[in-house]
Amino acid sequence: MLSSIIALSLLLAACGGSDDGESNGDTGNGEFEEQSWQFVTEELQGEVQYEYAAEFANRISEKTDGAITVEPLEFGALGSEVDQAQLLQQGGVELAVMSPGFTGNQVQDGQIFSLHYFFPSDQEQVQEVLTNSEALNQDLRAKYEEHGISPLSYWTEGAMAWSSNAGIESPDDWSGLNIRVQESPLMRETYAAYGATVQSLSWDELYTALDRGTVDAQENPIFFIQSASFHEVQNTVTVSNHNNYVAMTTVNTDWYNGLDDNVKEVVDETVAEMQNWVFEEQTAQNQEGINAIEADTDSPTEIIELTDEQIEEFREVAEPVHQYYRDEVSDIDQDIFDKLQEEIADVMGE
Repeated sequence: MLSSIIALSLLLAACGGSDDGESNGDTGNGEFEEQSWQFVTEELQGEVQYEYAAEFANRISEKTDGAITVEPLEFGALGSEVDQAQLLQQGGVELAVMSPGFTGNQVQDGQIFSLHYFFPSDQEQVQEVLTNSEALNQDLRAKYEEHGISPLSYWTEGAMAWSSNAGIESPDDWSGLNIRVQESPLMRETYAAYGATVQSLSWDELYTALDRGTVDAQENPIFFIQSASFHEVQNTVTVSNHNNYVAMTTVNTDWYNGLDDNVKEVVDETVAEMQNWVFEEQTAQNQEGINAIEADTDSPTEIIELTDEQIEEFREVAEPVHQYYRDEVSDIDQDIFDKLQEEIADVMGE
């Protein structure tokens, strides 16, 4: 009898069981310890970033049998976009979706996403560059990690459009207008080339600024213009494809480096899977957004689609800013610019 009890005890020990029913910190699957993470975004429930974080949370929970829970946080829960970026750096949250535009004063190289007519206009090509670029996913990532932020991926929320009461169809139409931009010095240079002035506002202040006329125009993907109701206080939306709203899936660097290998593997795997998911999500939301704007008879808004000839006018004015960024902006790595430019040309078949 004694030998049978000893044998049973040895078997339980080998299987990781215990006679008091406790799991020694594990969740029952023996692989993942219970953890809870926060994932902050720059958007509200229903919008692309928040839905990304919610889908990410679901997948992490499924892969870990519920051991790891991720709490998606919509914009405003923890302050402004800049506040959220600082919170991630300080380890106040584990994960964040953020735009490089709100870290432009810290990581100068991140301003490259502000360049007009630098990336392809085709959204599938944009996503291919963002997903596979060595310049971004290795070189630029290393720049961010100097500030405690690790971008695990880059993805597009769609091509940018301009909303205004002026009806933007040529660079001259910007003369004398004031546009809201992110905290990116390079955006000031770009719009100065068009003849516009700029100011930086958090997006939750923007509707009121547009309504009162203290700001004349703004840029965002179509889905966000509709979701935030900016079209209600603007007469026109110009589909310009001048650049893309690039988002980064980021983590606090020290936190990420301290993860167990099996947990880090699940995070990396999920981030990779989400690239296709978010591309389809933003495509659907942007199409729904333009349909909703066109159908809104209470706030009629003219949709202006630039012709190839009109886009070329803007491109001619914007391209000198590309060289200004490369040669004049301090603290950037020119090799990142050159490598990314070559990678874009390869994707476009040039």
